[in-house]
Amino acid sequence: MKKIFFLFVLFLSNLFAQINFDDFFLEKTMRFDYYHVGDVNSQFVVFGEIREEPFWGGPKKNLIDPFNFGNYKYEVYDKESGKLIFSRGYSTLFAEWLTTAEAKKMKRAFHETLVFPYPKKEVILKMYSRDKKNNFVSIYELEINPQDPFIKKDKPNNFRYLKVLDNGKSSDKVDIVVIPEGYTKNEMEKFKKDLEKFINSLFGSSPYKENRDKFNIWAIEAPSQESGTDIPRQNVWRNTIVNTSFYTFDTERYLMTEDNKTLRDLAGNVPYDIIYIMVNTSKYGGGAIYNHYSVCASDNEHLEYLIIHEFGHGFAGLGDEYYTSQVSYEEFYRTDVEPWEANLTTLVNFDSKWKNLVDETIPIPTPPTDEFKGRVGVFEGGGYVPKGVYRPMLDCTMKSRTTDNFCVVCKNTIQAMINFYCER
Repeated sequence: MKKIFFLFVLFLSNLFAQINFDDFFLEKTMRFDYYHVGDVNSQFVVFGEIREEPFWGGPKKNLIDPFNFGNYKYEVYDKESGKLIFSRGYSTLFAEWLTTAEAKKMKRAFHETLVFPYPKKEVILKMYSRDKKNNFVSIYELEINPQDPFIKKDKPNNFRYLKVLDNGKSSDKVDIVVIPEGYTKNEMEKFKKDLEKFINSLFGSSPYKENRDKFNIWAIEAPSQESGTDIPRQNVWRNTIVNTSFYTFDTERYLMTEDNKTLRDLAGNVPYDIIYIMVNTSKYGGGAIYNHYSVCASDNEHLEYLIIHEFGHGFAGLGDEYYTSQVSYEEFYRTDVEPWEANLTTLVNFDSKWKNLVDETIPIPTPPTDEFKGRVGVFEGGGYVPKGVYRPMLDCTMKSRTTDNFCVVCKNTIQAMINFYCER
């Protein structure tokens, strides 16, 4: 029997896992900050701080994650009843760093954040990491009393904000907060113009264009001391608000930040689901990590592609389908386990992916010939390697610098994620 795809899975998951928000939560956010420490051989979590933030931007009905995406996940349990009341999958910069050569030589610490609705009563937070077989194993557990007087309530980095796209209440919309990076006080008007480009670019591609009314977009007017961003191998260093840098993991185009704390302090000025950093530079680059943040450079000819490609990572957990560009990763995907990303497969467990969308006349693997152009198949090459990892179609926005070109699998996954946040 063919496997029914994501939308039905999402429906069933929500049908049997509803949590009454008002029974367990207040309409604000508990933010758990921690340090992820380790190397390729071991990792552990170190407590940082807990903060109360004034808004909850996420859904109030869909509290349990049905997707099973991400290198990590966290669950929140009501301590008294033992009931699971919230969960999310996510990935981190630390997880990517673990696949680099440096992680074989030294330990490092990365600042990370988990957010969930503010609990009314004591809860237990549980954190999990995938092992080498992609199974989740426990890495941390903490009992939290929401009345603890040491939960921080101040608002660092409190800036003016704009709601540049308003389609309704946050609980049934996807709320994106755009953070300006490398825009000085005198460049805030440029940032507002770049926001227009961001909106036009995002909603220029399906399925976003058909779902424009399901998004809110916020922007924080947070100026940097200097314009631009760091370019280490050119000895360019700029004093900017969230400290982004090209050459992340020594890959020139990879434009990211390790200053997660400042980033989260800025985002907390508004209700948000997704963080997007717009960097004031004409140099090509960007990056994104699922349920962590996305980044794009503001001024280059590939801006529209950058925005939607990186949002595909950060919002829907889509994997990169290209395999010819330089990266710093080593064995990012093991070929003896199935990737968690919806648009990649190693054929280890293809039944869990898009097999139901492949016509019986399509060979598996599928030859990369014109005969199969525009058809769903299993094309070798993806996940940064030419062999052993497969993608759904010959081309897609997750493979090439194209726009309005998501394959069927990517579109389905994005749509399912939109429906989840919008409680449909």
